[in-house]
Amino acid sequence: MNTPEIAATAARIVVEEGLDYGAAKRRAAKQLGVTGRAELPSNDVLEAAVFEYIEIFYGDTQPAELQALRELAAVWMDRLAEFRPHLCGAVWRGTATRLNDIHLQLYCDDSKSAEILLLNKGIDYDVGSANGPRGQMVDRLSMSIDCPALQEHVGLHLTILDADDLRGALKPDASGRTDRGDLAALQRLVASATAT
Repeated sequence: MNTPEIAATAARIVVEEGLDYGAAKRRAAKQLGVTGRAELPSNDVLEAAVFEYIEIFYGDTQPAELQALRELAAVWMDRLAEFRPHLCGAVWRGTATRLNDIHLQLYCDDSKSAEILLLNKGIDYDVGSANGPRGQMVDRLSMSIDCPALQEHVGLHLTILDADDLRGALKPDASGRTDRGDLAALQRLVASATAT
C-alpha cells in the first residue's frame, strides 16, 4: 500500500467526517489494511489531497461554507480582541466545510481572563485541554455557537496560550504559509474570496 492511496482515503475522511489529520491518517491506514509502522503521508501531502477532494466533490458548496465559517470566526475574533485571537485549523487553511469547528488561539496575559469574560457574558462553555506550543497541556474552552449563514450550530474552541507564545506563532512554512492568522489577515482572506 502506498502513501498516495492512504492520503486519498484520509482526505475523504477529513472532508466527509470532519476528522483531524492524525486521526484520519490512522483510520485510512486501518481501512486499507496497512499495519505496523507503515509510512503515513505528511500533513502537507494530506492537505493537498484534501484540496483535491474538495475541488472534485464539493466545489459547488465548500467555498460558501468556508466563507460562512470565516465570517463567523471574524465576529468572535472581534469580540475577543483583547486576547489577541488567531484563527488556525481548517477554517484558516481553507479546507473547512460545515463539518469543521472553528479553532481560535487566544494569547492571554492571565490564563483565566478569557473564562471570566465568557462567564460575565453568560456564555456556556466546557473546559478541556490541548497540547500547547511547548509540549505542555493548556486549557481549551469549547462551546456551540449559532452560524446563521449555515442555519446550524458549529463548534468554537478557544485554546488559551500565554501572551509570550505569540512571538514564534507566525513563522511561515516552506511554502510561505502560516498555521494561524490574526483578524486583519482573516479579513483579507474573506475580502479576497468575496472579490472572486
